[in-house]
Amino acid sequence: QVTLVESGGGSVQAGGSLKLSCLASSYIAGYMGWFRQTPGKEREGVASIYRSTAYYTDSVKGRFTISQDGNKNVVYLQMNNVKPEDAAMYYCAAGGSGNGRTQSLMGSRYQYWGQGTQVTVSS
Repeated sequence: QVTLVESGGGSVQAGGSLKLSCLASSYIAGYMGWFRQTPGKEREGVASIYRSTAYYTDSVKGRFTISQDGNKNVVYLQMNNVKPEDAAMYYCAAGGSGNGRTQSLMGSRYQYWGQGTQVTVSS
């Protein structure tokens, strides 16, 4: 059974930075991604990565960076210049399939999910 464990969430002031980590229990082929959700809203794909190719939703381009470590069991989301609208529960996902940005940011394309880590932004 594959498990994903997120860490690094917390409270950050607007304009500040936060780094999320996601550790997979084993190597998982395919995309790894970060998604976020706030109460009453649909889950949103934030960033995805596959073999060093990364995609981002428009609202985080230039502020967030997704990366993997060498063995590809850990994926990070560096969040810079955080805005109040970035506050959400952030979920790590793995085993994603598809081609290109649109599909890689669709939650339905992923097999495995973490439990989430909360990000709170104070203004």
